[in-house]
Amino acid sequence: MPKQRVLFVCAECGAEHTKWQGQCSACKSWNSLSELKESNGVLLSGPQGELQKAVKLSEVAVKKLPRLSSGQTEFDRVLGGGLVPGSVVLISGNPGAGKSTLLTQVSSFMSETGPVLYVAGEESLAQVAIRASRLGLPVGNLDIVSETSCERLISIWRELTPNVVIVDSVQVMFTENSDSSPGGVNQVRESASMLIHQAKISNTVLILVGHVTKEGSLAGPRTLEHMIDAFISLEGQSDSKFRMLRSIKNRFGPVNELGVFAMTEKGLREVKNPSSIFLSRSPELKSGSVVMVVWEGTRPLLLEIQALVDESVLGQARRVVVGLEQNRLAMLLAILHRHGGLQVADQDVFVNAVGGIRITETSSDLALLASVISSFRNWVLPQDLVIFGEVGLSGEIRPVPNGQERIKEAFKHGFKIAVIPHGNRPSKLIDKSISIIAVRNLSEVIAHLESLSSPN
Repeated sequence: MPKQRVLFVCAECGAEHTKWQGQCSACKSWNSLSELKESNGVLLSGPQGELQKAVKLSEVAVKKLPRLSSGQTEFDRVLGGGLVPGSVVLISGNPGAGKSTLLTQVSSFMSETGPVLYVAGEESLAQVAIRASRLGLPVGNLDIVSETSCERLISIWRELTPNVVIVDSVQVMFTENSDSSPGGVNQVRESASMLIHQAKISNTVLILVGHVTKEGSLAGPRTLEHMIDAFISLEGQSDSKFRMLRSIKNRFGPVNELGVFAMTEKGLREVKNPSSIFLSRSPELKSGSVVMVVWEGTRPLLLEIQALVDESVLGQARRVVVGLEQNRLAMLLAILHRHGGLQVADQDVFVNAVGGIRITETSSDLALLASVISSFRNWVLPQDLVIFGEVGLSGEIRPVPNGQERIKEAFKHGFKIAVIPHGNRPSKLIDKSISIIAVRNLSEVIAHLESLSSPN
């Protein structure tokens, strides 16, 4: 019998090492190596477990991928139009975000059109039944099992031949091929590999629930993100009823697509018009408030950004950012000083993206600076003003993608004035009632904001 080979795998990058060492030589992370014993199982030669032959790419039949509806429009949107048979979807989120609630709703709907297997690894069957009863869901056709062994689960899987299998969660699953404890890097890697292989050979949709660490990253090996087809994250603060479902990786649709839900007593409910919940502004006009248009996935969203600039009482001015990047704010403040002539080095700057949404798009640069200028100068900007654009290091205002669609979305919600990059100026007037102000640099922006503002 050949000797079993032992490897040490990095939990951060998945690099393999022949011996243990304190630092991974690939990603330079410390104390991230864990022992992995090579499986004695037979290595399969392809997704079907059969010997695969090379073919010409031109001979491969191209057909439209079939989609299965989850019953949740926002969930289907994030996935690119629905669930693809044979695909593997990983959903993560903080405890209490609503992962199990969402998947219970999805499994209940999909069980009405085909067999669905719900694997409750962390909860008892009674707990899942209580949740389904509380949500008022029809579960007469839903198959459920409380199982943590991959081998026994695959046996049940082959017997039922479901269209969809939901595993909650992948961290509690274990396989006899690994000697480590459930939840460890090796077990998660081996268990996920077995389940993914079964999903591919049976053409079954596999949805895995993954926990996150205190830092917000996916618990377990990073290689798990590379093994699956789609990785989506359910975001939301505990003090807010709104939840954002965001696609981080998707082989069958756009990335960074955003779906919005509201947590209610009857579960997660879709928000058809997300811009309306992010624009619940106070009727009393105040300085430091600006509305911007960001592009999330395939649609525009109107968001309010607030800034408070106040004289610092400490030795060092503070920079506090919620919903945006800290480093981006520091860079924009430097540009504001160099090319706008406004010095805020001795001022505390607080910036907040209203609604709890996380903004990563550079089109928010101009709106962020406008809110800072408004608060610093105590200028009250019009209620029907919308701003978007990227700011370069030399103070120029750069165009952003989908500028025409952003303006149309703002006009649909009643905005009449738009400050946009000159490169995004529409060739045709969208409507006579809307005023387009195209700017080339930061100096022009400040001049226009002053002309539009009123004292607080």
